[in-house]
Amino acid sequence: MADETYTGEFYCVKCRAKHEATGTIQVNDKGRRAAKAECPKCGTKLNRFLPSK
Repeated sequence: MADETYTGEFYCVKCRAKHEATGTIQVNDKGRRAAKAECPKCGTKLNRFLPSK
């Protein structure tokens, strides 16, 4: 089964700016979906919570 991906805006805490990135969608313990990616400028891990399906 292929991983779901999300492409969109993420906020980088280190750069203090929004960047376009592509990340994989994961589900946490509480069932909330989140996209995880890496900042294209500084390499910091990015996280964005997504609406439920």
